[in-house]
Amino acid sequence: MSDAETPLPQPLLEDAELALLDDFLDSPRVDPDALDLIGAHGFLVALAVAPRDVSAATWITELFHGDPAFADDAERETLLGLLERLRHNAIEVLEAGGLPELPFALELGEVPPPESPIGDWCAGFMEGVFLDEPAWFTDDEEAAATLLLPFMLLSGLFDDEPDMAELASDAMRLEGFVSQLPELVLDLYLHYRVPTETPKTRPRRKQSAGRGRAKR
Repeated sequence: MSDAETPLPQPLLEDAELALLDDFLDSPRVDPDALDLIGAHGFLVALAVAPRDVSAATWITELFHGDPAFADDAERETLLGLLERLRHNAIEVLEAGGLPELPFALELGEVPPPESPIGDWCAGFMEGVFLDEPAWFTDDEEAAATLLLPFMLLSGLFDDEPDMAELASDAMRLEGFVSQLPELVLDLYLHYRVPTETPKTRPRRKQSAGRGRAKR
């Protein structure tokens, strides 16, 4: 797909809505091991792509690492509603063949992926994969591993595996993956969510994801 044909990435929530989620996820009312805004964004995009749906009760517990201390029912409804809308909006964008806007610049520079928002987002994405790992790998493990490789490398979760560490040392390869992340998300959606008879537009868990706070 040429640059002229590549659609502009579409935001999944308004900036003010993302800021509201960021403030809450960064507050003492949420477990310190909960996903931050960047990780939660990746996590929910993974759930939008996932081969089968995961119940809201399951993913909410995983995202917050338990039960957050909402001020009241109205706050609970507002914040959980924003998270669900982010996931739903990702589905709508991808279903239309669009690209999701990611909450960071698509370049690493001199920063190692695990120390960047890119690494946090990909770690959150992999948390979404781990939530129902058999669904992602059972039908075609080789294809799944190939499609998920960029997210695995950028997450930093597999750096202690020799083969992965060697691939992760290739800075040019990593920059290429980063610049293509929205397209790679769409590729995954097409692989898992578009029926095989429909023409597509384009051809082991080691540890829990690290949770750095969203970069401001």
